[in-house]
Amino acid sequence: MATEETLAQTETLADVIVERTGSLGRIRLNRPKAMNSLTRDMVHLIAPALDAFEKDAAIAAVLLTGEGERGLCAGGDIRALYEGERTPDGTGAQFWRDEYRVNARIARFAKPYLAVMDGITMGGGIGLSAHGAHRIVTERSRIAMPEVGIGFVPDVGGTWLLAHAPGEIGTYLALTGEAIGPADAVYAGLADVQVPLAGIPTLIDELAQLTPGTGNEAIRTLLAKHAVQPEPARLSEHRRLIDQCFAGSSVEAILQALQADGTPFALKTRDLIASKSPTSLKLTFRLIRLAREAEGLEECLEREFAAAVAVAQGHDFYEGVRAAIIDKDRNPRWSPPSLAKVDDGNIEAWIQPVADRVFG
Repeated sequence: MATEETLAQTETLADVIVERTGSLGRIRLNRPKAMNSLTRDMVHLIAPALDAFEKDAAIAAVLLTGEGERGLCAGGDIRALYEGERTPDGTGAQFWRDEYRVNARIARFAKPYLAVMDGITMGGGIGLSAHGAHRIVTERSRIAMPEVGIGFVPDVGGTWLLAHAPGEIGTYLALTGEAIGPADAVYAGLADVQVPLAGIPTLIDELAQLTPGTGNEAIRTLLAKHAVQPEPARLSEHRRLIDQCFAGSSVEAILQALQADGTPFALKTRDLIASKSPTSLKLTFRLIRLAREAEGLEECLEREFAAAVAVAQGHDFYEGVRAAIIDKDRNPRWSPPSLAKVDDGNIEAWIQPVADRVFG
């Protein structure tokens, strides 16, 4: 693994660039043409980088960024998962197990861990950033957990994060898959501070000058110096409706509440949810509700892993990916096609931890 700048400069073709800039350990996702979509090979570069930076006494903090102009990370490489081995221990299971371990590692990282969630930051990108101690958004950040739209579920610890968003904001984001901007990301607790994109290079320079042993409070003070006040959160305008309608005991109850409310926002939200995979909606709703009672992130990751492996044996994930990125017809044919036909017994079975657990 490269930890010296001179060595890292020779590795510009690597999908993850690992380098040291002063006292700052840097992890740079480097698949810009693919919006830095995450692969298993990339996870296998990030994990040892975290280990090395944590042990290196000269490193004060670690910073995650994405190369290119489009975003930090658009999520996991779902095309690779679509083309992988469709078995309980196939490509998907191997990738998710390794990825989730890194997500948990970030959450308990011993040194200050920062992530610049610039541009598109979705799915697996959330897992690499939103569990960190300092989550930075810019004016062009677009944050989402859009998995229900491809027949999957919010994973990478997303159910833990969304379950602990204010009120029912997390349930709303999980079931709609809506992308939100920087103000809403801070409002939802998925980010901490907004820094103008133009100020990021200066911020990085100052982070590189930190004294090893610097704590998180000093980092917060530094970030506050560079931060701007986000615009009013759009979600706050609909908070009353969201909290009321999404407090239901089932997806069906939520849809009924939105229908009864009858406002343009409620009806638009109802239609948006109704376009998603019925199986994914029910599974996601159950995972979010269970996450509220969970003891911690790892418990949620374990359930998400079981759900992911189960979904990978079914129809909707592959149909969702087909419609979104293979044929691009945006017309998935879900099976079963309605909430009423989803077997609730399957939902309960799919969230039970599997034998080959993520955390042993």
